Amino acid sequence: MSEKVDRELTMSRAMVEAIATEMREDDDVFYMGEDVADYGGIFDSTQGLLDEFGYDRIMDVPISETAYLGAAVGAAQSGMRPIAELMFVDFFGVAMDQIYNQMAKNTYMSGGNFSVPMVLTAAVGGTYNDAAQHSQTLYGTFAHMPGMKVVVPSTAYEAKGLMHNAIRDDDPVVYMFHKRLMGIGWLPAPDGPKTPVPEEDYTIPFGSADVKREGDDATIVTLGLHVHRALDAAESLAEDGIDAEVVDLRSLVPLDTETIVESVEKTGNLVVVDEDYRSYGVTGEIVASVADESLAALDSVERVALPDVPIPYSRPMEQEVVPDADDIASAVERTQ
Repeated sequence: MSEKVDRELTMSRAMVEAIATEMREDDDVFYMGEDVADYGGIFDSTQGLLDEFGYDRIMDVPISETAYLGAAVGAAQSGMRPIAELMFVDFFGVAMDQIYNQMAKNTYMSGGNFSVPMVLTAAVGGTYNDAAQHSQTLYGTFAHMPGMKVVVPSTAYEAKGLMHNAIRDDDPVVYMFHKRLMGIGWLPAPDGPKTPVPEEDYTIPFGSADVKREGDDATIVTLGLHVHRALDAAESLAEDGIDAEVVDLRSLVPLDTETIVESVEKTGNLVVVDEDYRSYGVTGEIVASVADESLAALDSVERVALPDVPIPYSRPMEQEVVPDADDIASAVERTQ
């Protein structure tokens, strides 16, 4: 942001502001999901929207992801712009066909005769002891399947700009928000996600990573919650004379490989951090992408991710498996 903005918003308020603006400007935009109307979303993703737009456009649905995600696909193909929320991304399994075989592929299957301009929002992430079926991120699961764009905001500024862009996009977009960044009272957020946000609407183009901190000694590539943990790690590393650059991906599909490669060509050292599982995931894809583009620039590589185990319910066990700032700092130190 080039201009000074006096007000600050939480990530949830920034998301709601973008949704409300789009709903005012286009009657075809509506929101559907479990507990999104009267309750306002369990992570405040729709808080306040019901008062302005009513039950016809902020719709609570039965507990059947298959039914309402299928309805969203049909509405999108008919010319509307639905936003459908998965309360927890872990629940996508019961609607896998609707997401992977309908939402993602119907434009292709129709020979381009219709588009599917819908947004699938999903709460992701752990760190608050909700166990193995309510704590995953699964970024890589959605990014792996062609046909969908995948975005992950890390701050309120990104949350608003990416949401505007997602609703206006003619392709299906998966918008994954981390629960710990939303700024809701019962789930404290770290310092950082609450940022200045312009009152006017703006978009953040997909495929444009953001360098959150410049540095010369190592490149940390990450997304979501771990942008803030990487920044904390970079501050502690600076005390020891190690200057780390932090790259916030912001979107996985499309992926801004150019920004990542430029950073690695400067630093020579790559650390990729992800709250998703290590195997077959984002960390491996980023490393492979850099190797494809500029193998000679890579002096060392480290991957920091969730081990391939179900996320524990026990607080100390969950803290052990989810990477923290110390884990990131240690990985950077190993590259030096």
